Amino acid sequence: MKITEIPCPGYEKVVRCEDQKSGLRALISVHDSTLGPALGGLRMWPYLSEQEALTDVNRLSQGMTYKSAVAETGLGGGKSVIIGNPKTDKSEPLFRAMGQFVQSLNGLYTTAEDVGTNVQDMVIVRKETKHVTGLPREMNSSGDPSPFTGLGVFLGIKACVEKNGGKDLKGVRIAIQGCGNVARYLCEHLSKTGAKLFVTDIVAEKAQMMVDKHRAQFVPAEEIYDLPCDVFAPCALGAVINDDTIPRLKCRIVAGGANNVLLSEQHGDRLRERGIIYAPDFVINAGGIINVSVELEPKGYNEERSFQKVNNIYNAVKDILETADREKIASNRAAILLAERKIAEGRKRKAAKAR
Repeated sequence: MKITEIPCPGYEKVVRCEDQKSGLRALISVHDSTLGPALGGLRMWPYLSEQEALTDVNRLSQGMTYKSAVAETGLGGGKSVIIGNPKTDKSEPLFRAMGQFVQSLNGLYTTAEDVGTNVQDMVIVRKETKHVTGLPREMNSSGDPSPFTGLGVFLGIKACVEKNGGKDLKGVRIAIQGCGNVARYLCEHLSKTGAKLFVTDIVAEKAQMMVDKHRAQFVPAEEIYDLPCDVFAPCALGAVINDDTIPRLKCRIVAGGANNVLLSEQHGDRLRERGIIYAPDFVINAGGIINVSVELEPKGYNEERSFQKVNNIYNAVKDILETADREKIASNRAAILLAERKIAEGRKRKAAKAR
């Protein structure tokens, strides 16, 4: 196994791993551990190049720093990626090697499931390192974080609809891009309110499940941006709000479970100029990281406490939107300012203790 460091200005530690025996090609990015050890999921994706993987893992890592800061998890931000196809390239040796890679950072980074990985993959990683969360409940862990992420996104959508003048979600037209685990739980919450759901996914079978279970209407993937709706909920990969898609949007709200929804921060400004309410991704989708962070508390995992903390996402989204209005800035910029303020306060506390 060969592990090498990659210099990345603004990042605490970024490392690459190549293991010929297992076929592992992976990256770990620790953005900032000021507020605590870095926690963030392990993504497996068929990146076209290592540079593409590096860009993604660093963007995700920074987002985790902000997510944990705003959610006050007491943790820092990190992320990891395996370059590979999750449908064809998974193996026990691969994930055991990944566990060894995580262990090499000696607790600076703790991993969990993410896009392309699941709880059972984490069980294998756990064979090589204790720095992994989101394991099955029978292992005295917090389990699948998706239900908590889905709940948080639902509460954030509710907050945005109310900000837009709505009283409830009945009849609200919600277009959901991506029908993975988070979207599955999100749809369950939304369908109970009487919202009208429109779904799409590059895997047609996943979308069909939502159509069958929740009477959602299927929309071809490329048409989802043009659909007249109240809420566009991106729940797949990031960077879907960009120069090409913003002019096509026919919604009043963008609020979903995906990470790094905006291609760049300026696209939050463009949404604001168009009068579209945006729930910053690292605020609205923090339910999963909140849940696994409770697992790391001194008293161990407590589901009731986790739900209590996830319920705060509703108020967090409302507060960010109100701050953005008051300061006349885009909501994503308001959220970043809040996160950076909390990190700065953490640095001051650390410096005071060191004296």
